[in-house]
Amino acid sequence: MVDINEDSRLDTSQIDDQRGRRSMGGVGGAGGIAIGGGGIGLVITILLLLFGGNLTGGSSGAFSSLQDQSIDSGAPAGSTLSQDCQTGADAENREDCRIVAYVNSIQKYWTDAFAARGKNYVPVKTTFFTDQFQTGCGPATSDVGPFYCPVDKRVYIDLGFFDELKSKFGATGGPFAQAYVLAHEYGHHIQDLEGTLGQKDAQGEGATGGSVRTELQADCFAGVWANHATQTGIITNLTDADIADGLNAAAAVGDDRIQQEFQGKVTPESWTHGSSAERQKWFTTGYQTGNEASCDTFSGGI
Repeated sequence: MVDINEDSRLDTSQIDDQRGRRSMGGVGGAGGIAIGGGGIGLVITILLLLFGGNLTGGSSGAFSSLQDQSIDSGAPAGSTLSQDCQTGADAENREDCRIVAYVNSIQKYWTDAFAARGKNYVPVKTTFFTDQFQTGCGPATSDVGPFYCPVDKRVYIDLGFFDELKSKFGATGGPFAQAYVLAHEYGHHIQDLEGTLGQKDAQGEGATGGSVRTELQADCFAGVWANHATQTGIITNLTDADIADGLNAAAAVGDDRIQQEFQGKVTPESWTHGSSAERQKWFTTGYQTGNEASCDTFSGGI
């Protein structure tokens, strides 16, 4: 169990709680791509622009079911996140508050890490949604899984994904599995800030292609944060069991494991996120070194 400092103050301004909003008919989706991280990308996430094609294998990608809909732009009804999630003690008792704590810790680390290099980290919000939501990268459904949208600079997640991580993808669960997923998505934001998201253009496709290298680097960045998590003052302790939960989640969403489960065979030429072993390897690399420089997945083998 991840130990959270019960006296820490949670910053819910880093969360845009849109749970319960309903979609409305009328307008098509926005442009851009969603950078999927949980590994669900193999099943449903699209990487249209960077690869010039729909990797879901057809014209109807994960976002297309909502292409003729738009989302009500009004404020979400009944969100009490700012009242319910004020301290680390709240995070010990509620899942959504715990996610707030993880986001706060992740962004606190990267803010300090960038500052130490004389750079400016730009914080971005995580949007909680349910069922379906309009994003800068187009309309999304909860089936897409967590993703980072480089167009509007946000992380999106339906918290129900964490249940599916266990029930559908076989992860053993544990709070740090949630932290790993979020840290991975914020890893994509780090890539966006540093200009490495575009490197996948020149790296080709498949098991050693740009998409896989980008996703594995985000896994490594997640490990770097984990190494420094207790220094943020929000998380007080990570145990070996916590890290094992993160590694288990990384393995559960490896391309090879998902392909074997959902299509009965492994086809490396269509990988987008990397194998279970590779995802574990790069998270471990980041965690053991605690150094962003160790996360160069774009040079050499992976």
